[in-house]
Amino acid sequence: MVKAIVGANWGDEGKGKITDMLAQESDMVIRFQGGSNAGHTIINSYGKFALHQLPSGVFSGHITNIIGNGVALSVENLVKEIDQLVSEGVPMPKLLVSDRAQIVMPYHILFDCYEEERLSSRSFGSTKSGIAPFYSDKFSKIGFQVNELYDDEQGLREKLERILEVKNAVVKNVYHKDPISAEEMFARLMVYKEALAPYVANTFEIVHEAVRSGKNILLEGQLGSLKDTDFGIYPMVTSSNTIAGYGAVGAGGIPPYAIQEIITVVKAYSSSVGAGEFVSEIFGEEAEELRKRGGDGGEYGATTGRPRRMGWLDLVATRYGCRVQGATQVAFTVLDALGYLDEIPVCVAYELDGEQIDYFPSTTKLKRAKPVLKVMPGWKCDIRGIRRYEDLPENCRKYIEFAEEAVGVPFTMISNGPKREDIIYR
Repeated sequence: MVKAIVGANWGDEGKGKITDMLAQESDMVIRFQGGSNAGHTIINSYGKFALHQLPSGVFSGHITNIIGNGVALSVENLVKEIDQLVSEGVPMPKLLVSDRAQIVMPYHILFDCYEEERLSSRSFGSTKSGIAPFYSDKFSKIGFQVNELYDDEQGLREKLERILEVKNAVVKNVYHKDPISAEEMFARLMVYKEALAPYVANTFEIVHEAVRSGKNILLEGQLGSLKDTDFGIYPMVTSSNTIAGYGAVGAGGIPPYAIQEIITVVKAYSSSVGAGEFVSEIFGEEAEELRKRGGDGGEYGATTGRPRRMGWLDLVATRYGCRVQGATQVAFTVLDALGYLDEIPVCVAYELDGEQIDYFPSTTKLKRAKPVLKVMPGWKCDIRGIRRYEDLPENCRKYIEFAEEAVGVPFTMISNGPKREDIIYR
């Protein structure tokens, strides 16, 4: 069976923990999009880890972990992550990198930084990981697939020089920076060639065979529906498709009809790193208190360390996000963070130009939307350690069931703490 784990909202929903749990039942875990611009925080018997590119199955020796062709591959960050795991006692993971994956080049990161600097107050809030320039080059057909490293070195050098002719014209005339050295970039590609050699494989054939033989395959997405290039809060989105449907493309070798379960992760409140529309956002002391209590050690970006923007659970955005994903079930996370509240506001609709709507509009209209809030009674206690749904406080169960009815997808998992075992199955 093929399952996908994806986010319903702006990312940061707690996908890492859910993926880590479900990976234990999987033969293969595949990252299918995005790069090192976002991370999954995982807490297990080895410790606490923020994975940025490695699939979340790397903690289990029986799992084949694959970085799919849809991923923006930062070789430096991949090597760093592997070294960190091993240095902290995690056995060397079984890892494969698709020979069709494309490489994030150092100049992608430079261009990301230069453009954010140029835009100044109009910037996109990029993580400056080179993701937008990377995907731009990929679809402009001037990227480097991993397999190119192991073929014609002279042809690789000539291609690089042709690409840098244009890029250096932009560097000089738009950004007013020093030119990029073709020699330095070629040398870096040779370093990448050596570093990736133990992992590179024709993963299309491997994945196809795993599907054909009925293996349990887990597709791991990054960020969430509202950061999707097509369906998100454009233009304040990521530069890849964050939806489960892209898993059939970015994981390689998986027919769309093979994805039978789509577990969509929803946080019990809202949070976001980066700019963009966020109707249920809260500010000041109210936001800071929720930020401090959320997650494990607070709501801060796993990649950037930036304080996340905070808000109440937005059922309009969540319902839309689950529909975009094609969710078959929901994992409802970080519910334990709300135990301090006497009352819990929930966004149940939007007010748009004097009318109340219950659908998620396009960005131009979303800019004018205001939240319509319903206040739910809090449960005023710590729910960590509870393992049976019926043992949760009544008001807590009412909160879950109210959200479930509004979203229209079964809430099958309730996460009430950061550890793998802090989970309630319904």
